[in-house]
Amino acid sequence: MGQSAIVLGAGMVGVSVALHLRQRGWEVVLVDRRAPGEGASFGNAGLIQREAVFPHPFPRGVSEIARIARNRSVDAVYHANALPGLAYPLLRYWWNSAPERYEAMARAYAKLIVTCLDEHMAVAREAGSTDLLRPIGWMRLFSTEAGLDAVRREAEAAHRDHGVGYRMLDGAALAEAEPHLLVRRAGAIHWTDPYSVSDPNALTTSYARLFEALGGRLATGEATTLARAGAGWRVTTAEGPVEAAQAVVALGATAGEVTRRFGYAPPLFGKRGYHYHYGMKGNAVLNHPFIDEASGFCLVPMRAGIRLTTGAEFARPDAPETPIQIERAEPIARTLLPLEERVEDKPWMGTRPCTPDMLPVIGRIPGQDGLWGAFGHAHQGLTLGPTTGRMLAEMMGGETPFIDPAPYRAERFG
Repeated sequence: MGQSAIVLGAGMVGVSVALHLRQRGWEVVLVDRRAPGEGASFGNAGLIQREAVFPHPFPRGVSEIARIARNRSVDAVYHANALPGLAYPLLRYWWNSAPERYEAMARAYAKLIVTCLDEHMAVAREAGSTDLLRPIGWMRLFSTEAGLDAVRREAEAAHRDHGVGYRMLDGAALAEAEPHLLVRRAGAIHWTDPYSVSDPNALTTSYARLFEALGGRLATGEATTLARAGAGWRVTTAEGPVEAAQAVVALGATAGEVTRRFGYAPPLFGKRGYHYHYGMKGNAVLNHPFIDEASGFCLVPMRAGIRLTTGAEFARPDAPETPIQIERAEPIARTLLPLEERVEDKPWMGTRPCTPDMLPVIGRIPGQDGLWGAFGHAHQGLTLGPTTGRMLAEMMGGETPFIDPAPYRAERFG
């Protein structure tokens, strides 16, 4: 079968893996039960987050844990019946978030993040979709000088150690940057490096079109049909069985459902998120995405309108949608911006795939020749898709990866 691969999962990560393999001459079939970009890649804040060099740690402060435990917040909610199944990965997440362990993980995480702008732009230029990447960054608003001072120290460290760009705005400068903001704040930090994607689904779709234009194949199929076929792999699609020498699991939060069948059960857990789009009244505009520190959700200018995205919901995989965070956030959002009615009839929901050590799995699946993983990117699947795609394609082709893959190896989860 030569250099051939089945890539399971057509989100930003899977599309990027398939594309990078195809650019290196591999015969590639990209398989998903939905069209490219319709999973977790569809709904997010749409940021290519060059500033996100520090992964999200588990809260360590007693007061913060107590706040979340009350289950009344906007940024984090949980279903009580999901907690038994989440206990092990969340305890590992808490353990790994201790300062002495977090520091090493943050260094490994930053090595991926610092590449994201260049890797996206290289693909977007070839795909003809650079117009979707707006170099406007995003803002975090603060009500107090103490909050501004704390984030300034964080920004100084990120700039010193990782070249992150930022500027500090006082209240007057913030009002000038966002004249239709309805509240006064002490100021904001403007992370200046990130691209804001005006339509994340369109960006993923454009990369998938490039993959097809280069000779790659898209197929509709169920990843759970993956099976051994001699020395290679087979998956069932709507067009019939497809075989290849190698297979890549890029299925986000459901990756474990496939890898578990082949003896690898990583402690993945999901953070569900929701979004709605809204119009703006009159001639009001929003110039930059922002998070108001006192509120805990993101408002983003998109093609479809102003997108309100929620924080994390912890639930069983089969639990029905419960967009309580949207219901809590929307009244607050209307005090921040002059929003009109919702654009959609119902909210979108997706699940972010997380690992207890905050690092993705990128590399060989233990004990299975020709089976690879590319999942567990948490909040940064959109950001890290092209980086992961290039890195894994180099590994699969026997090249020296442009980033040392050791911290992301699958074997770290026995």
